[in-house]
Amino acid sequence: MKRLRIMRNRWILLLLAFIVLAWAVPARADIVGITGPVFNLEAKADTIVTSDGDSFLMWGYSNGGSRMQYPGPTLIVNQGDGVVINLTNRLHVPTSIVFPGQKVSAAGGTMGVLTQEAAANGGTVTYSFTADQPGTYLYRSGTHALQVEMGLVGAIIVRPTGYDAVSNKIAYNHPDSAFDREVLYLVTEMDPLIHRAVALGQPVDMTTYFPTNWFINGRNWPDVMADNFLPWLPTQPYNCIPRIHPGEKLLLRCIGAGIDSHPMHYHGNNFDVIAEDGRLLSTAPGAGPDLAWKANTRRFLPGKTTDLIWTWTGEELSWDIYGHDPGLTYPRPNIAGNICDQYIPGDTNTYFDPDTREYCPDHGIAFPVLIPPQDSLTFGPFYSGSPFLGGGGDLPPAHAGLNAGGGFFYMWHSHTEKELTSNDIWPGGLVSFVIIEHPAVPLP
Repeated sequence: MKRLRIMRNRWILLLLAFIVLAWAVPARADIVGITGPVFNLEAKADTIVTSDGDSFLMWGYSNGGSRMQYPGPTLIVNQGDGVVINLTNRLHVPTSIVFPGQKVSAAGGTMGVLTQEAAANGGTVTYSFTADQPGTYLYRSGTHALQVEMGLVGAIIVRPTGYDAVSNKIAYNHPDSAFDREVLYLVTEMDPLIHRAVALGQPVDMTTYFPTNWFINGRNWPDVMADNFLPWLPTQPYNCIPRIHPGEKLLLRCIGAGIDSHPMHYHGNNFDVIAEDGRLLSTAPGAGPDLAWKANTRRFLPGKTTDLIWTWTGEELSWDIYGHDPGLTYPRPNIAGNICDQYIPGDTNTYFDPDTREYCPDHGIAFPVLIPPQDSLTFGPFYSGSPFLGGGGDLPPAHAGLNAGGGFFYMWHSHTEKELTSNDIWPGGLVSFVIIEHPAVPLP
């Protein structure tokens, strides 16, 4: 028993050290990918690692002659582009790509079940379509469900005609789809026994499918919170760690890219569902997302995409998120005057300070409870030592101090308990965090 306790404690220490290492480099908050409209993809085999230290054979798409990646490269195009995807197959079995939501023509290869297939060991095929509708889309193998399980999936983002990365960030051709930041949220799962069988050349029975690994953008937690393009995750380049300032709108491009469904839950606030499968939830052209609805949990269904808008303001928390003293004034750095001096009780147009985005009815209201002394608290790695946005405080010796900006962390995770593990090891799986940063903290 003593030996077991020592081994368990060593594992916990190693996990904490790993988290610290993962956070040594600040993560970016935008979507990374490759721009077209012409893409040269290859289907090939390689390996990935899971957060418990295991490794598995995968099949995936690569950008040209580089190593395959899981998921495949995010393809970013503009509305109206004539998109061309040239696929070269380096696998030992025929493969293909399907593009749900697009009208595709194919040249070369041979006809498969759903589309043209590239022959094994070097076969090629070219797919073409016009990206006439903006939105979030999936691409994946159209040859067999086994190939989707093995990793042949990826995302396509079609920017609307009026999109501008500086002055007009919109997801669709309507101002009500405007956002400040965006994040890819592509969810998959994996049955390790299937990957072991493929690696050994053994037959695979998909009717016994039982996943024990779950991924956001190809990574388990906590790997998903590390930076993009890390050398120690060479085939898993994409992270998922959204960071925003209060009042900003975050666009979540959600894709169910696997075989199972997953109920993803977002703490901190409700979101608005504005689009599904690359189509704005609208009653008529030009009406905007007038059929949108609010929720805090969204089921990721296989092959389905959903666009969500999520924001955080601290509205009606009934305490001042910055911990202001009501007897003092706090000049705003970017706007003349003091914080919330524009507020008029009862006038909803003045509820939020234009600089700090503070909910003005709560300005100066004290934190509702007394904070216990340090030796009576349990400190998580993301606590800054203060309950106030942007604040810091005393932390225990050797505390990891992973919250340098004093942000608020909200867990985003699956509501299926087993999906919070990797190979039955907790924590892992479908977990990430959104970080609300003080307005003075610069974000990439």
